[in-house]
Amino acid sequence: MGFRFKLNPKHTNKVMMMFGGLVGYYIWKNEKSYSYSLLLPNNQPLVPWDWNWDKREPSAFIAKESKSDSTEEDKVSEVVKSQKPCATRHLIFIRHGQYNLDGTIDEERYLTKLGREQAEMTGKRLKELSWNYTRFVHSTMTRATQTAEIIYNQLDNKLHSIEKIESCDLLREGAPIRPEPGIGNWKAEMHYFSEGARIEAAFRRYFHRAPISQTKNSYEIFVCHANVIRYFVCRALQLQPEAWLRMSLHNGSITILSIRPDGRVSLKMLGDCGYMPVDMLTFN
Repeated sequence: MGFRFKLNPKHTNKVMMMFGGLVGYYIWKNEKSYSYSLLLPNNQPLVPWDWNWDKREPSAFIAKESKSDSTEEDKVSEVVKSQKPCATRHLIFIRHGQYNLDGTIDEERYLTKLGREQAEMTGKRLKELSWNYTRFVHSTMTRATQTAEIIYNQLDNKLHSIEKIESCDLLREGAPIRPEPGIGNWKAEMHYFSEGARIEAAFRRYFHRAPISQTKNSYEIFVCHANVIRYFVCRALQLQPEAWLRMSLHNGSITILSIRPDGRVSLKMLGDCGYMPVDMLTFN
């Protein structure tokens, strides 16, 4: 006759509590290693969000000496409150329509018939959204300028409050930064050095939280290029900018980034072109 162990019911709860406590302690003790090994490859640390990424965080307007002075707390609080925005900026980026790839200079790289139709459909889509567009900026390259003109003509003048169409050389196409992973189409470092600085300058010009004088949410349209838009997405979301080539954008597609008053940035739309029929979708 074999030996049989029988646990006293009175002690069952105690044993289970002890076992649960040991498991909980083990998980707590190894919580950091779990988060590193399961979520991030090669134990890479999680980079926290930079709240002052646009150098417009309200607390950034206070000198460090004043922050550390307890007697100045009320004044510091008032200054921070006075510098806090209250509106959200919605930045709408449109990639130009299909263009003539056989052109050797910019003027010859004009929109094709399909490219003009793509721009027209994108303009109609923006009109259907019925947002009060407050700004319209486009790259000075021919294909972007033509796309912008077609889109603007589709908008309802009664709905938007755009005073004039702006053009900007900073938004011209270029190589923002050497992509990772790399591609076979090699470029000398000087291209990234010069074009990257220009595209980064465009980011710093247009990406920031709303000024304190802005009381209503804004919807701002930018017509430019795939490389520029993809770089902007990475920078705005505080992702590695070298990842810009890992995504693709159709011609005439819509990408929307929203900047909240507290500095949070969210990607509302990436390369949306669902309003176009399949036979109109192109990448060049």
